[in-house]
Amino acid sequence: MRKATNSDRMTLLIALAAAYCIASLVHFVHNAEYLAQYPNLPPWLSRSKVYAAWLGITAVGALGLAFVRGRYAAAGLVLVAVYAAFGFDGLGHYALAPISAHTPGMNFSIGFEVAAAAALLFVALRGLLRHFDP
Repeated sequence: MRKATNSDRMTLLIALAAAYCIASLVHFVHNAEYLAQYPNLPPWLSRSKVYAAWLGITAVGALGLAFVRGRYAAAGLVLVAVYAAFGFDGLGHYALAPISAHTPGMNFSIGFEVAAAAALLFVALRGLLRHFDP
């Protein structure tokens, strides 16, 4: 069995970042377009604020990947890990209302985002540990 190279690890990180980006986009679009149907969301939340939040979060991930590819791999991996950690915020929907109060589409978009975020977070943290392993 061959050992994974830095190129292999970078390919995996980019693939998981892309999967999480798609999953978070699915969740945020669903949130924005069905905002009134999501139970107990704050009244100040708007469609444009949901999209703006997605853009801000995604910018963190894009910056992290740029750093990883550049000279700042450790800082980049930290940013990618932070980006992935944002994916767990969707679980906050269940603090506002139980799973049963959400539609299957809502639960799918939340679960898809969390699963993709978990995979990306694992690989980013593993990469960070390898970076500092003597």
